[in-house]
Amino acid sequence: MAGSILFLRTKESKSDSLNIEDFDWPMVSILVPCHNEEETIEETVRNLSGLSYPKKEIILINDGSTDGTSETIKRLSERYGNVRAIQLHENRGKANALQVGLFASRAEYLICVDSDAMLADTAPYYLIRQFFEQGERVGAVTGNPTIRNRNNLLSRMQLVEYASIIGAIKRTQRLLGKVMTVSGVVVAYRKKALVDVGLWDRDMITEDIAVSWKLQKRFWDVRYEPNAICWMLVPETLSGIWKQRVRWAQGGQEVILRHWRVLFNWKQRRIWLIYLEQWISILWAFSWLFVTLLLLFTATRLQEMLLWFTFSSFALVFICLVQLFIALLIDSRYNPKLKYYFWAAWYPAVYWMINTAVVIAAIPRAISSRLKGGYAIWNSPDRGIKNKTS
Repeated sequence: MAGSILFLRTKESKSDSLNIEDFDWPMVSILVPCHNEEETIEETVRNLSGLSYPKKEIILINDGSTDGTSETIKRLSERYGNVRAIQLHENRGKANALQVGLFASRAEYLICVDSDAMLADTAPYYLIRQFFEQGERVGAVTGNPTIRNRNNLLSRMQLVEYASIIGAIKRTQRLLGKVMTVSGVVVAYRKKALVDVGLWDRDMITEDIAVSWKLQKRFWDVRYEPNAICWMLVPETLSGIWKQRVRWAQGGQEVILRHWRVLFNWKQRRIWLIYLEQWISILWAFSWLFVTLLLLFTATRLQEMLLWFTFSSFALVFICLVQLFIALLIDSRYNPKLKYYFWAAWYPAVYWMINTAVVIAAIPRAISSRLKGGYAIWNSPDRGIKNKTS
């Protein structure tokens, strides 16, 4: 809460307005990796092609899709003059698809978006401006995702959650100088920085988390740009959320297993807090599970168990709700969300238990992945109910 407010007062409030006309905007390559995305990719390309950014190319990379994605992106490349299609016949993961897109790109600056993303017209300008205003050491700029589908309880809870996780946490981490991860749904890279760190890790399940750590370990700067709005679709079923969150948790755990040596390098001290936070989160999940099971086996009455939960959780839940309110209030400067605060009440009641189970379930997967190696292949995530809500 303190970090997000401080970032607002020192960074966001002092940012000047965007002046599009007075700058010679460089060429950008927009990379869109796709795997079984025939339902969403056409809408995304229509949005990207219609952006007013003057110098852009759109590269669609079909990564071994088994639906009609291949035919769809071929048709789109023929319809739009600034769209190119790359067909990969084997699923080798999002990181591999992005690498192929980078090799085919003509620009020094890359904007990577998911195949369900809808960018605000000003988003590319805000992302690219950071590379010139903040200096040559800026390697990546992450945008501000917001949720398009708001049809049920789960999607509305995620709307509140994204304002907190993407908003408040990234603002605070940015003040510390390091961030846990860029947002894979919308992020801009300096190509030179990616080449310097060896591009994306093709054996890591979450390429965005992995490349964020590689960049920052090589002292490239990662920035957060809240004005770069991107609308996205989220899962609306428990099974969809479960698969998504286990993947995220596994990716975070793979990163901390790979980069444990940062704790013994004084030059990497600015990332220590982010690293330790990940281990503390895992410890918290196991502690919560242990205490809950202990209570179930030792409580003599149901009333006793409910009373324990009520008094022990009240302060934590209260602080959580205050944090979510502040995060929504700040993020509403860019996209009105405060009316969804009612749904925040369900967040600590439902999501904490889900996320705790997610962390525990992801651990054996992360360890197995580190031992096995190879390409981290992907599946198209649950996109929820497809609508045009913005």
